[in-house]
Amino acid sequence: MLWIITKYALTAGIVVLISEVAKRSDKAGALIAALPTLTILALIWMYIEGQDQEKLANHAYYTFWYVLPTLPMFLIFPLLLSRYSFWLSLGICAIISIVCFYVVAILVKEFGIELT
Repeated sequence: MLWIITKYALTAGIVVLISEVAKRSDKAGALIAALPTLTILALIWMYIEGQDQEKLANHAYYTFWYVLPTLPMFLIFPLLLSRYSFWLSLGICAIISIVCFYVVAILVKEFGIELT
């Protein structure tokens, strides 16, 4: 139980750190958020808990493919936010990300990569 609490505390701490840094510096907060810190942390947790190399490699591999469809959101969100409320902008971006995910899944399926 202590291990799970430690994992939660460290992982949540990183999210809080990013939001606190972003309050002071847009660029520094974005840089820290853009780093794959949570993915690296997840890989560390999985390794410590005894997951095999194939599982770790698959996690990193699929993370790459799942990140791609989210990238347009970061360009569209500022444009939407200047016109609409925060929640509406975020909702539209979530829908765009879902659509992009399915488009990417269809495209990469042609190359033998199964995302769905």
